[in-house]
Order: sequence, then C-alpha cells, then structure tokens
Amino acid sequence: MEDLVGAAVTVVRHVERHIDRAGLGPGDRLPTERDLAAATGVSRAVVRAALNDLEQRGVVTRHVGRGTFLTRDETAAPGGGDHLPSPSEIMASRMVLEPELMPLAVVSATGADLAEMERCLRGGQKALTSEEFERWDTALHHSFAVATHNAVLVEVSSLLIAARRQPVWGGLKKRTFGAERHQSYCREHEQIVAALRERDADAAREAMKAHLRHVRRTLLGDTG
Repeated sequence: MEDLVGAAVTVVRHVERHIDRAGLGPGDRLPTERDLAAATGVSRAVVRAALNDLEQRGVVTRHVGRGTFLTRDETAAPGGGDHLPSPSEIMASRMVLEPELMPLAVVSATGADLAEMERCLRGGQKALTSEEFERWDTALHHSFAVATHNAVLVEVSSLLIAARRQPVWGGLKKRTFGAERHQSYCREHEQIVAALRERDADAAREAMKAHLRHVRRTLLGDTG
C-alpha cells in the first residue's frame, strides 16, 4: 500500500523541479497525470492528491478535459522570490534552526518565557482538532525562539510560521493527525520544555532533534 502523504510530496517536488528546468511561466501546461505517474513511479490517485495540494497553494489551475496549467501567481521558477517553500524545505530549515535555539534559550529564558511555554503545552494537550493543535504547536515552537531574546532568531522563526500557514502544510498535518500522534507530540514537547526548565542545553537540543525527526518521518516518510 502506498504511503499517500510521502508519495504525494515526491510528486510535488518533481513538479516544482519540472517548472524550474522547463522555465515554465503563467499559463503553461504541465505534464498529464499519466506522464507524472510514470515519471515518479506512483499511482494516478497519488498524482491527483499532489496536484490538489498545488492547486490549493495557488501554484496550478486544473481544467477538466484540458489539463493542469501554471497559474498567474507562480510567476517565478521554484527558488525565486515567488516560490512557496515545500514541506521538505520547511522541515530542512527547522532541523537546522530549532535544535540550535535550545542552548541560547537555556541561558536566556526568563520565568515569563517558561510560563508561556507551559501555557502553549496545556493548549496543545487540550486541542481537539489538527487545526487547533497546529496553532498551539506553532505558538510553542515560536516561544522557544522568543526565549533566546535574539531579534534575528525571532524574525527567522516568524518566517517559518508564515511558511507553515500554507494549505499544503496544513493538509499534511491534518491527514497525519490522530489521537496517538497527538499524544506522542505532546510528550515530546513536554520533554523539550522540561529540559529547558532544568537548564540542560544538551538534553533540550537532543529532545528537539528527536521531535523534529519524528515530525519529518510522519509528514514526509523521510528517515534521513
């Protein structure tokens, strides 16, 4: 049985590379579902799921009987100023940044910072939907950046938050959200906050790395 989420992300990344290599512009037609399925080795159902995500992001427009076309919003090739970061790019950025926030937060976090983390923990634990949990999850991770008291790192964290507001990210989180996943994420969050409270930089960094690896594996099927 196909890993629908991971396979769909593979198709999205293939389409983005094709746009880049072919130099496609607004109104240009993308390969057919059949061709995309053959190129990526997945079923047409997976291709349709990937194209649906791209359409929600405003990257493509689909017309029954005519095909899929690059929309006016996607006026630059991937990597340019109008490129919306993919879930893979978001996770790669988080893996680089967030573990290294931990030593700074250990040194700089105030009592008020730790109280905000606890507030976000409680909110996440009480969340009943993927959308509600995502809001608390985002707030908690941003609170780690705020606790560094470094304006540049707070701004970078804000950029990551903006990237996570894309429909494709929300779609992935919603499809992979469930009671067991919710509980495991909350436990991992508790471990991170506990390490910060104990002022243990190494434990906080390792807890964050383990958590992000879990998130990446869940969303992308990536164990790298």
